Amino acid sequence: MKKTQIITTVYEYDSVEELSKEDQLLVNQAKDAAHRSYAPYSKFNVGAALLLENGEIVQGNNQENSAYPSGLCAERVAVFYANAKYPDVPVKAIAITSRTNGNFLDTPVPPCGSCRQVLLETEDRYNQPIKVILCGENKIRIVDNIKQLLPLFFDKEMLNE
Repeated sequence: MKKTQIITTVYEYDSVEELSKEDQLLVNQAKDAAHRSYAPYSKFNVGAALLLENGEIVQGNNQENSAYPSGLCAERVAVFYANAKYPDVPVKAIAITSRTNGNFLDTPVPPCGSCRQVLLETEDRYNQPIKVILCGENKIRIVDNIKQLLPLFFDKEMLNE
């Protein structure tokens, strides 16, 4: 038997004011998107904002449906829109925030497994890491790339084995 240790580095901040101006703008855009999400069933509003290499910011928010599997997460809405509108432009960063009962959560919520996989594919597609900013009201967590959140990932190389 061999033991392997996987280490994830997470940078934690207490306030959005500690972030760079670029990251603050992205967080504010994610919060704006969360206000416009369609979540009548869960009442859990998620907003995402992507910073593209060309300086564009693309927003996404969760879109629920009474047939639950038919909805889509904020992160995937943003990534798929960015890939459709700017197919040759890499994603530099994503900010994600969540609110419920009219208030943003104190602690950041990470993306679900499906969104992590889509973000990983986007990193691989452009061969460029995507900084992930998870924003809560009292804590912000940042990782340098999606592989920090999905260390034992499945990618296109496994399809070739």
